[in-house]
Amino acid sequence: MPEAPATSARCGIDTVEIARIERLVRESPPEDLLKLYSPDELRESGDGPGRAASLAARFAAKEACLKLFPRETALNLVTAADFAVIRDAYGAPHVTCSPAANAVLGRHRIKSIGLSLTHDRGSASAVALAEPEQIPVPLSGKIIFQLFPVRRRVVLDNLRRVFGATVPEEEIRRIAQAHYAHLWRLIWEFVVFPWLTPAQRAARAWVENPETIIAAHARGKGVIVVTGHFGNWEVSTAAGIASFPQAQGKFYFVRRPFKPRWLDAVIIRRFRQAGFGVLPKSGSLEAILERLNAGDIVVFPFDQHAGPRDGVRVEFFGHAAGTFRSVALIAQASGAPVLPASSWRGPDGRHVLRFEDPLELVQREDVGEEIRANTRLFNASLERIILRHPEQWWWVHRRWKEWPAKKTRIARPS
Repeated sequence: MPEAPATSARCGIDTVEIARIERLVRESPPEDLLKLYSPDELRESGDGPGRAASLAARFAAKEACLKLFPRETALNLVTAADFAVIRDAYGAPHVTCSPAANAVLGRHRIKSIGLSLTHDRGSASAVALAEPEQIPVPLSGKIIFQLFPVRRRVVLDNLRRVFGATVPEEEIRRIAQAHYAHLWRLIWEFVVFPWLTPAQRAARAWVENPETIIAAHARGKGVIVVTGHFGNWEVSTAAGIASFPQAQGKFYFVRRPFKPRWLDAVIIRRFRQAGFGVLPKSGSLEAILERLNAGDIVVFPFDQHAGPRDGVRVEFFGHAAGTFRSVALIAQASGAPVLPASSWRGPDGRHVLRFEDPLELVQREDVGEEIRANTRLFNASLERIILRHPEQWWWVHRRWKEWPAKKTRIARPS
């Protein structure tokens, strides 16, 4: 795969005639304008004589942003409506992005997009400049990457699969090194955490957006949480949820046993000490439905490989990946809302546990297609989470394993 160009070279420029936007505003009903402009953009542009020029400058900015990502634009992964231009208190323009646009920025390792807008009597122009995101690499990550390269080939292959077409090889190696530094901190935190006092544990984590899971739980159908191996899940959940007494005894984790067995026993014991139940991933369908019917919260780690027996092959970062279909089946049967959740370690060392808004599940006449579509929906939610802090996902896992080929029977000649 050829090396991608450096993100610092990305610049988009566009010019649009103001008369064109005047016709658009005059001839389009309000609902059609909302397909291109956000409510804030329409409000900020006002109703006076400068409205068309303001909207023209914003349209040029949207087009300039699209020119930063020609491939994704051609594939319709992002459109002009995915970028909104809002002015701050000082009048400076800023880009706000939809979830789809944020995912594209994450794949290209772009931190933000800077804008410059101008217009005269006849036209409006915009320049969009991509600011690259360069991940800091601790010394521990560089040392481990060089001297103790556990599954280094797997890590690099996975990173190239996700970022190889959008960022240079140098940045991929930096993410890999930062990932090894993250693994080292995981080991250290695993050893130290049991010795901390409750107050020290609580100080190490906080919950972001808790109102989403509280509102979802209030529906009375239980809650399904889809998550992955992000950050330090043990610290963030045990410390973060401890600040919500109403959650005690309501959380159940669906998990595979670890090897060796002694490590698995330690992890299970820690979960139970923190007030969380544990359900096995295999053969626990009735128990999971029972917990949801009781109004409990069931957490599914959803980012591991699933074979033909348990999964379906749907896209994960643009490549087919065996993915567990059980979450879609259970959501279908129970009617429980599905929320993505993640955790990460901030620059100050504190852990954040974040709950996202409930996903709007897909409905299809064909049950199999509905399961496949919702499974892809869950994968897409995890993609967006991973791209926020890519060094803190579990890249050592072989996520894109090949499925065994179907055996064909050859009839014997009679």
